[in-house]
Amino acid sequence: MKAKGQTEAEISDAVTKFEREYMGRGPESARTYLLDDLVIVRLRGVLTPAESQLARSDPEGRGRALIKQIRTELVEKARPLLEAIIRDILGQSIKSLHTDISTLTGERIIVFSLAAPVRFSETAP
Repeated sequence: MKAKGQTEAEISDAVTKFEREYMGRGPESARTYLLDDLVIVRLRGVLTPAESQLARSDPEGRGRALIKQIRTELVEKARPLLEAIIRDILGQSIKSLHTDISTLTGERIIVFSLAAPVRFSETAP
């Protein structure tokens, strides 16, 4: 059994790798928080330069809506991969996945709801 911090770092690394390989660009930073039966992954700096420009240059917000729509669709298609990452690390099933992205800050939040609370060792092996 791993320590909480070690498990959080492992999830952050795995989701960063997923972002690089599946989305084509990794985040500038990633941080994971394990709380009871929730896994919260906070990714910063996920927008491409073109997406950032589109979000800033469209006063009606159509560009921001399009970025959100595309990013949401990509995550939905990759949902089995993301769930497998968490299942492999934590050893338990995922009940649900929720995500959103800010086109203003370039931050994405991914929340996984688990079948049961996560248990940790007091110290790392």
